[in-house]
Amino acid sequence: MTDGGDKKVRLDLFTNDHFDRGASQLVEGLWIVMSGLLVSTWLPGSKWRCCLLRLFGANIGRGVVIKPYVSVKFPWRLSVADHVWIGEHVWIDNLDNVSIGSHTCISQGAFLCTGSHDWRDTKFKLVTRPISVGKNCWVCAKANIAPGAEMEDGAVLAFGGCLSSVLPSNTIQFFDGTRRSR
Repeated sequence: MTDGGDKKVRLDLFTNDHFDRGASQLVEGLWIVMSGLLVSTWLPGSKWRCCLLRLFGANIGRGVVIKPYVSVKFPWRLSVADHVWIGEHVWIDNLDNVSIGSHTCISQGAFLCTGSHDWRDTKFKLVTRPISVGKNCWVCAKANIAPGAEMEDGAVLAFGGCLSSVLPSNTIQFFDGTRRSR
């Protein structure tokens, strides 16, 4: 390292005490069990997945399709508008709020991650930032959205793309980071 001298991460000093999980340990434990048995499984059906997410505090709109093997860390920090499709093996690691606008498709294998760590901090402090995906967007298969990223209305994050900032309206970002108007 050139900016910190011999400053090194000390994982033995890590603590998560400052992080507010947003629900009690009982609720979180029940969610882990129910999600593992019913949501993140091969079982077909979308309506009951939506109902279960709502039961645990998610805001799920009308006409939402949630495919098998979807993982949601904290449903109480998830807001999904009307007519959204969430494909197989999507992982919403929402330690912070995630909002998805109407008529948006989150394709199979996409990863939405709201948490990371401060590698400059000796204690490897947890850092979370919300993710916002606007309406009429498409997060293509195997795409990744980083903490604090935002997709404005009509934006497309192409196959295998990685977004860590703002993707303007009606813009497509390709896997190599290049952008083009739609």
